[in-house]
Amino acid sequence: MPFPPRTPTPAAAGPALDRMPGQDRVREVDVLRGFALLGILMVNALLMAGPHVGAVGSRVDHVAGWLVTALVSAKFYLLFSFLFGYSFTLQRASAERAGAAFAPRHLRRLTCLFLLGLAHGVLLFSGDVLMVYAVLSLPLFACRDLAPRTAVRAALWLVAATAACLLAWGLVTVAYAAPVLPQEVTAAVDDMVAARRGDPGSVVGDNVRRLGDSLGWNIVYAADMLAAFLVGLAAGRRGLLADPGRHRARLVPVIVRCLPIGLAGSVFMAICRNGPLDPRWYYVGSAAGVLTAPALTAAYVCGLLLLLPTRPGRLLGDALAPAGRLALTNYLTQSLVMALVLTGYGAAWYGRFGTVVVLGGCLVLYAAQLAFSRWLTRRFRYGPVEWLLRTATLGRRP
Repeated sequence: MPFPPRTPTPAAAGPALDRMPGQDRVREVDVLRGFALLGILMVNALLMAGPHVGAVGSRVDHVAGWLVTALVSAKFYLLFSFLFGYSFTLQRASAERAGAAFAPRHLRRLTCLFLLGLAHGVLLFSGDVLMVYAVLSLPLFACRDLAPRTAVRAALWLVAATAACLLAWGLVTVAYAAPVLPQEVTAAVDDMVAARRGDPGSVVGDNVRRLGDSLGWNIVYAADMLAAFLVGLAAGRRGLLADPGRHRARLVPVIVRCLPIGLAGSVFMAICRNGPLDPRWYYVGSAAGVLTAPALTAAYVCGLLLLLPTRPGRLLGDALAPAGRLALTNYLTQSLVMALVLTGYGAAWYGRFGTVVVLGGCLVLYAAQLAFSRWLTRRFRYGPVEWLLRTATLGRRP
C-alpha cells in the first residue's frame, strides 16, 4: 500500500471593478489572505515538523491533530486559491487602466512565481504550492472571458472529477491493500528523520525526492485548485468582495446551509486520516474532504465578512489586512523559519515536538508576522517578495 502523500494537499473585469479607478487593492481580499495565512501555517508546520519520534504522543496531541485535520486541512489552500483567482481580475483591471497589454504582464508574473516556487520547494519545503499556481495560471488566463455561471459550473465538474479519482483509488486501497506493518512505518520514519536532521545537502536531497514523489498527487489536486481559481474568477468579475455590504443579506443563508455539510465531511475525513479508521481509508476520507471542504471554507469566509463591519471585526481586519498585503513574503518566511528550527539548516528539531507544541509555535510566529506586517506596511508600499514579483510583472521597477 502506498503511504499517504507527504505534501498538503495555488472581456472587461466587470462593472463593479470599473467603479474603482486607481484602486489596486480590495481590503477584504487582504483580510481574507491574512486569515488564510494562519491555516496554511498550521498545516505546513505539522508536515515540516514530522511525526513525533520521542515518547508516544499524548492524547491531547492526538486530539489537536484530529481537530486540525477536521477544521483546517484542505480548507485554507482553497481560500488562497479562490483569492488567487479573484486577484487575477484585479490585475487585469489594473493593466487595462494603465493601458498595458495584460498577456505579457501575466506571463512575466507566472514565470517569476514559478521560479520562486521552485527555489522554495527545493530549498525549504517540498509542499510548495507556488509552482502549481504558476502552471494553473495558464488555463486561468485561457478562461479569463468565461461567464461567471460557466466558470462556476466548470469548477463543480473539476471538484467532482477530483473526488471521483480519490474515491476510486481509496476504495481499491481499502479492498486490496494489506494493512501497514508497524516496522514499515518505523523504517520510513527513521529515513525521514535522518534526512531532515542531516546536513543542508541531505535536506535539499530529501526535498527534491519528495517533490518527485508528490508530482502525481499534485496533478490530481491541481484540478481542485483550478476549480477554486474559477470560482474566484467568477466572484472577481462580479466584484463580490469590492462591496460585500451589498451581499450581506446572503451571507447568513450560506453559513446555515454550508456549515453542516462542511463539518460532516470534515469530521469523516479526520476519522479516515487520523483514526479510528486505519490508514487504508486515507484517500476515501480525502475524497469526502474534496467534496465538502468548499462548503466549510465558504462558511468561514462568510462568517468573517459578517464580522468585519462590527467593532471587533474592524480591529481584527486592521490586524489581518497588513499580513494579507504581504502574503507571499509571509508565506515564504514561515517556511524559512520552520526550516531553520526543524531541519539540518539550523536546530534540526525534526520529530522532537508533539502537535500541541508545534501549534503553539505557529501562534507565536503568526502573531510576530501580524505585528511585523503592520510595521512594514506603514513604511513601505510593498514587502520584499511582493516588490520582486511586481517588478517582474511590470518589467520595470514599480
